[in-house]
Amino acid sequence: MRISELDYELPQELIAQRPAEPRDSSRLMVVDAESGEISHHVFRELPEFLGEGDALVLNETKVIPARLYARRPGGGRVELLFLREEGEGWEVLARPSKRLRPGLVLEAGGEKLEVVESRGEGRWILRGDDVSALLEREGHMPLPPYIESTPEAERSYQTVYARNPGSAAAPTAGFHFTERVLDDVERRGVEIARITLHVGVGTFTPVRTERVEEHRMHSEEYHVPEAAARTIERARRVVGVGTTVARTLESWAQTGRRSGESDLYIYPGYRWQALDALVTNFHLPRSTLLAMIMSFAGSKELIREAYTLAVKERYRFYSFGDAMLILNGGRNR
Repeated sequence: MRISELDYELPQELIAQRPAEPRDSSRLMVVDAESGEISHHVFRELPEFLGEGDALVLNETKVIPARLYARRPGGGRVELLFLREEGEGWEVLARPSKRLRPGLVLEAGGEKLEVVESRGEGRWILRGDDVSALLEREGHMPLPPYIESTPEAERSYQTVYARNPGSAAAPTAGFHFTERVLDDVERRGVEIARITLHVGVGTFTPVRTERVEEHRMHSEEYHVPEAAARTIERARRVVGVGTTVARTLESWAQTGRRSGESDLYIYPGYRWQALDALVTNFHLPRSTLLAMIMSFAGSKELIREAYTLAVKERYRFYSFGDAMLILNGGRNR
């Protein structure tokens, strides 16, 4: 598959800068992968597409204030994105990265951060006395570059069901849920299963290779609790909320392990094992997320048609944008 197949034209004004208010008033495009039919709804209508015996799977990861501004000894500023703890240090993405080197000591919020080693592609291992406390005190929410950084945007960059701190980016398909929608889901006899995948930078790294298949994913930590596993295994249909849930359940299905590190990369041609329906957002061009959605629908052409229609109908795109529900995809294709 060529990278050009993940391209599409998007007017700048359709990139959402804030979530819908209330969140469940966002629009919902429903794509039936079996029939090819596309219909338009409001997100609070999502429970109408679910039924008794289904399992709705949520990613409970919580975004940490992972963006921190530090200074080099000479005074130059470095923007750090803390991805995850690793041993006694943290893996970070640094910008600019060229002037960093092992042994250099950065300063942030009155604390010192030692550069330990390079991991390539702008990633480094840093070590400090109490990084978690430093981030809570001085850190900012890691908003994507296409969203203007405002206090309102930072407050909004979390799902209502976030519980387990550890993500450097939000599982944005969950932004549309309110307690009202979750209550309606359960009233219909749908069980809610809660898993965790801590989102790192790899999920959102653009595909830069000419062939989509040549791209490589960074690994991310996931966990499927026993209670969630039981709910999923007895479900009539498994409905995942977001690509992070999709990666988690497919990693479990492939390896048999409910916890671990996943570098699973899903693109057209992948054989799905765990999901029947998927709630997702409208993704960036040339992204691994768009490749996954095409794979889940079983048709690149259908997703291109859906995106063209979304632009025509003025849907809102990306993290704070509108939602898509793909039915009869995945293992039913």
